[in-house]
Amino acid sequence: MDIGVIGGGSWGTAQAKLLAENGHQVTLWCHEPWLPDEINEKHENTEFLPGHTLPESLRATDDLGETVDGRDMILSVMPSHVVRDVMTQIADSLPTGVPIVSATKGIENDTLMLVSDILEDVLPSRLHPYLAYLSGPSFAVEVADRQPTAVTVASYNHRLAEEVQQTFSNDYFRVYTSTDVIGVEVGGAAKNVIAIAAGAASGMGLGHNAMAGVITRGLHEISRLAVNLGANPLTLKGLSGMGDLVLTCTSGLSRNHTVGTKLGEGHSLDEILDDMNMVAEGVKTSKSVHDLAHDLDVEMPISQEVYRVLYQDKSAEKAVQDLMGRELKPEIRGYY
Repeated sequence: MDIGVIGGGSWGTAQAKLLAENGHQVTLWCHEPWLPDEINEKHENTEFLPGHTLPESLRATDDLGETVDGRDMILSVMPSHVVRDVMTQIADSLPTGVPIVSATKGIENDTLMLVSDILEDVLPSRLHPYLAYLSGPSFAVEVADRQPTAVTVASYNHRLAEEVQQTFSNDYFRVYTSTDVIGVEVGGAAKNVIAIAAGAASGMGLGHNAMAGVITRGLHEISRLAVNLGANPLTLKGLSGMGDLVLTCTSGLSRNHTVGTKLGEGHSLDEILDDMNMVAEGVKTSKSVHDLAHDLDVEMPISQEVYRVLYQDKSAEKAVQDLMGRELKPEIRGYY
């Protein structure tokens, strides 16, 4: 296949590398105008995925139209806050029948839309049956290192999900299919918020007990939000829910965990973001999750405290005190 990948960050580059290693011709669009020449000359993305040789069948460009023109499949790997703008630019030029796979995790701040909602909002209806969403526990560097990885691709079109599954899968990257787009999307987005909380616990020097509590109760409130939006609760027990949550909450490779760790150590958010050259989706998504939970009247106490630490200058220590001092309740009370 001839595949266009939109987004030359670490995850986009790792996915482009995987697809090229699967035998496909890949065109990788980079937002940075200087980056394509470097990738094409050195066969390496030294800015976002250093130390990994890229196949010669992978070619980079800064021309968005060239990336999507005449391709057999499009993979979108962008920060969630630019999806609307970029996809609007190419909406009319995308041919009917070409799979469009999103590997972006997030919820838009102003509209509170999932990425799937954004794509259906800006793309013509003729393209909607060809949309799919890839999510799950997958650090870019480990995929680039060919470490065994399992993820999920969700689509309302099951045959499309199976086509994407076959295109991406190989001996180190295993793809499962799902028709629960909402569950896969919410799990992939909201886990980044909980990962910030887990990182803050690490930065504060809290123990394994606290980490287990954050992950378990975090999964419960993510599931509650997802089910209220129409998801199958079992999806959140899978790779795009529990799997992705455990990964991002327990590893320093997670950008969101890193943000939380530095917050727990006492650094300001501005200081933390100034030191990062890649996007930590959980920072923006925490605002969306906070607002969405409020609108739906869904109880999400950990996510609420992350929002207050990020946007209301609340200390991580006070957030922990308030969480531990909440009214005592039964553990299981359903999802509504």
